[in-house]
Amino acid sequence: MLSTDDLTITKIRKELDLISVEMMQLIQKYKLDAATSMDIIPVAKQKITNPKDYTRFLELSLEGRILGEAATALEKATVTD
Repeated sequence: MLSTDDLTITKIRKELDLISVEMMQLIQKYKLDAATSMDIIPVAKQKITNPKDYTRFLELSLEGRILGEAATALEKATVTD
């Protein structure tokens, strides 16, 4: 996870790319096939059999969400009308 001093759009995008790669590996490994993004956690809970992988899946989900929100806030703060 990035430190507060490292929160730039470029660094956030790079971090999100790394998170996406790791997340896709877990999705493929466990064949997670949720119909919607709202279903992914229950599907993951059911299909991910290794507790460490499930914990990592949740961590990646949370990190991605936090970084996505940080990127949105930075973009809004730097956009001029």
